[in-house]
Amino acid sequence: MSPVVELSLVLAVVAAACALPGAFLVLRRSAMTSDAIGHVLLFGIVLAYFTVRDLGSPWLLFGAAAAGVLAVVLVEALEKSGRVKADAALGLVFAALFAAGVLMVSVSVKNVHLDVDQVLLGQPEAARDPRWNAFDFAISPVWILGAVLALNVLLATLFFKELKLTTFDPGLAASIGFRPVVIHYSLMVVVSVTAVAAFDAVGPVLVVGFFVVPAAAAFLLTDRLAVMLALAALFGVVAAFVGTAAADTLNTTTAGAVAVALGGLFAIVFLVAPRRGLVAQAVERVRQKRAFHELMLAVHLAQHEGTPEEIEESRAASLHTHLHWSPQQTAVVVARAARNGFVVCADGGLKLTESGRARAREVLGQGSRTMK
Repeated sequence: MSPVVELSLVLAVVAAACALPGAFLVLRRSAMTSDAIGHVLLFGIVLAYFTVRDLGSPWLLFGAAAAGVLAVVLVEALEKSGRVKADAALGLVFAALFAAGVLMVSVSVKNVHLDVDQVLLGQPEAARDPRWNAFDFAISPVWILGAVLALNVLLATLFFKELKLTTFDPGLAASIGFRPVVIHYSLMVVVSVTAVAAFDAVGPVLVVGFFVVPAAAAFLLTDRLAVMLALAALFGVVAAFVGTAAADTLNTTTAGAVAVALGGLFAIVFLVAPRRGLVAQAVERVRQKRAFHELMLAVHLAQHEGTPEEIEESRAASLHTHLHWSPQQTAVVVARAARNGFVVCADGGLKLTESGRARAREVLGQGSRTMK
């Protein structure tokens, strides 16, 4: 197996593992929680190191996960106090714990140099190398990531109903015996564990990208949660392969290329999504505008049916003066209404068909009822 393919598989595992809990973060409008967790891990790692004094100890991973859960608890406490908004609470906790971690490193470890590129973008190429020792057994990040992916799939399958209900209607969930708070914090634990496993391999930038971008793109394509989870994992895997191949071709950083691939993938979905994409929304606005103009024409003709001015008001040549449209716009609307079967041309004027009269009657009837 070539190094590029092997690296792509490593990043694909990270992407899929992050995308599953990331979908629930996006739906719960807590997407930036992953960013806060990703940055406060240093605080937990440093505290765990002060306890065990061993950089190869797996307890550093547990310390990092505990710091992520602590960040969530502090954010929730500040928000529930009623004095701080959710976004401000997130910023306060994120900045305080991250700064505390950096401060402890700078004070306790002199002459340390932090590589900014490696800290921010990670080093996916080294994810296969053993980093920790447990019971005289060397553990590499990719093994941990594989275990986290399997755990996330298992939990999403076993607790799908509970997660779905507490995400979309926590009030109903509480009324029928579920505990939304317990499920929420359990989800945050899963997010923290996943972020810890992914952080060492791909860095905080890609951690946030894998949590948020695939899920946000999937949300634009479907209203079904199960489909959204599958699409989010698929989008993350596709971006991992595309970004790795692009990095190899351009001889650039892998993490940066994958992050750009994630952004490009979201941009494509944002443009061409069938219902929520920019193109689809633009087409829908045009369709609604055309339908409104046809309805205005039908209402105008219906209001003058059976009146002395019916002939004058329905003449195609002078219709634009009554509707305050340009002659060109009037001709287009009349032609479209005729094709759709709302009006017919007769004796130089326009007549409503039964379907056109029914449409106008609906609007006029609703208007009269509203005025009553």
